Amino acid sequence: MIIRRAEARDLQALGHMGAALMRTHYAFDQDRFIPPGDGNEASDGYAEFLGSQLNAADVLVLVAERDGAVAGYAYAGIEPLSWKELRDECGFVHDLLVTDDARRSGVGEALLDHAIEWLREQGMPRVVLWTSPHNDKARRLFERRAFRPTMLEMTLEL
Repeated sequence: MIIRRAEARDLQALGHMGAALMRTHYAFDQDRFIPPGDGNEASDGYAEFLGSQLNAADVLVLVAERDGAVAGYAYAGIEPLSWKELRDECGFVHDLLVTDDARRSGVGEALLDHAIEWLREQGMPRVVLWTSPHNDKARRLFERRAFRPTMLEMTLEL
């Protein structure tokens, strides 16, 4: 397995994985999350979004490559001080996704560890992330890496 920065050649695979991420979240709560639409729409939209992030100085998009194929990705960045969230500047892991065939192989752990190390090198005092309360596997991974719950998002549909 190779962990490396994502490149333009990875965008198609990243788009497919981003669409899978959207479908997963939408299945958790159809009122809270953006509907994924058809597969191509979500894939193209997410690929375009991640492509816009590849060269940003305060962002890291990583891929895990196994046998020449992208097996997962992580998207992390530096977030400034936020008075509305009552938190100082921090590193933020926005996305972490592993393909179905690469689960339980250490890909997610390796991506998370590389993202954390990059954020440490950027001088971040902490790393924040969000995960669904329904995503038990991800929560267990984050807890193994000493993440602790600090906030609970609640939503009211109007």
